[in-house]
Amino acid sequence: MSGPSDIAERVLAHVDSGAEAEVTITQGHEALTRFANSYIHQNVAEDGALVNLKVVMDGRVASSTTDRMGADSLERLAAQTMEAARLQPVDPDWPGLTPPQEVPSLEHWDQGTAEASPADRARVVKQFVDAGKGLEAAGYCQTTATNVVFANSAGHLTEDRFTNATLDGIHRDGAAAGSGHAASVRLADLDGESVGGLAFRRAKASLGAVDVKAGDYEVVLAQECLATIVMFMAFYGFNAKSHHEGQSFVKLGEEQFDPGFRLIDDATAKQGLHVGFDSEGSRKGPLVLIDGGVSRALAHDRRTARKAGTETSGHALDFFGGYFGPIPTDLVVTPGPLSEDELVSSVDQGLYVSTFNYCRVLDPKTLVVTGLTRNGTFLIENGRIATPVTNLRFTQSFVEALGPGQLKGVGSDERHADSEFGAGFVRCPSLHLGSWHFTGGASG
Repeated sequence: MSGPSDIAERVLAHVDSGAEAEVTITQGHEALTRFANSYIHQNVAEDGALVNLKVVMDGRVASSTTDRMGADSLERLAAQTMEAARLQPVDPDWPGLTPPQEVPSLEHWDQGTAEASPADRARVVKQFVDAGKGLEAAGYCQTTATNVVFANSAGHLTEDRFTNATLDGIHRDGAAAGSGHAASVRLADLDGESVGGLAFRRAKASLGAVDVKAGDYEVVLAQECLATIVMFMAFYGFNAKSHHEGQSFVKLGEEQFDPGFRLIDDATAKQGLHVGFDSEGSRKGPLVLIDGGVSRALAHDRRTARKAGTETSGHALDFFGGYFGPIPTDLVVTPGPLSEDELVSSVDQGLYVSTFNYCRVLDPKTLVVTGLTRNGTFLIENGRIATPVTNLRFTQSFVEALGPGQLKGVGSDERHADSEFGAGFVRCPSLHLGSWHFTGGASG
């Protein structure tokens, strides 16, 4: 199979000289080891490639995708995309192609992960299962290796590659369950014993869960909860398209959050998991979204930047053709000085929450979200985890929860965390918040 750069050049060569065109080639290997009932029951692997072509003819824009790399297929892709563009109305907001620019390769890459075998993943799974001391375990260990090339007819060409390794699982003791998660560029970084041990402790501690009354509680939220919070904030708030359309809660330059809360998007961070450019080929760099509690910036692509009279921040995301706008996907919450035990010890009465589940936005302008707790919720009394609690429903503005005066403590335990949007997008610590509104049990 030809390399991604060769394929990109071949595709562009099939586009008429009077048209603008950009092409993204994604080639990679993905392998997944699933386990249930404490046994591995599936190993699957796939080598694949996708070609995404965008063509602009006299301001008329169309995109097409194929997974067929043959010469005839690539020529047909170009012809069909050009024909589709001719049928489109003129797009008055088309910002033009990204000009040639230097995009340093981040090389978030590990060869051992790229070449990981089923046996390599099985060793991590075994560590997780053994840490459950006989409890039923289920989950997955995944490795990916991806090479991405972007090229356009303006002469811009850039290439980068990355690897990911993810471990996610639960231990179950009857009706009680606890979860654990880890992700890294390197499979060797995943400590199955540690992740499995956390899931085991949460499961055992969840036995005999009791109901508690609905109401407002101080909370200590584990990393998966915070990852969901900041992904919702990024998608619905710090998205310049949502802001331009009047659907965002963000008020730039205003202190909307507690001064102790800092959120950035940084694909260039040492622990980053993705490439250094977006779907328009624009360079990604650190973008401070919240600092000192103040909303500082929005994520822009070339389209929203043109409307706002500014520059792209490198956050174009060609998901559903860019319909959702620019979205930060390399979020980092600055950690604090406290261990999770220290966060808990500062709570007289409240709740510890391991994970959120099935979160849905009720009002994007205030970011009021409803959702459930899952896989480990506990009553805190006198600074100690006291009693397991049945799953609860909450209805809460994520912005108000992080508002001035609400942040009581930030953990030092930052790591990659899973979220409602999936794994690999957020690195964050646990934290202690002054109030969270629970509306009842899981049934309503």
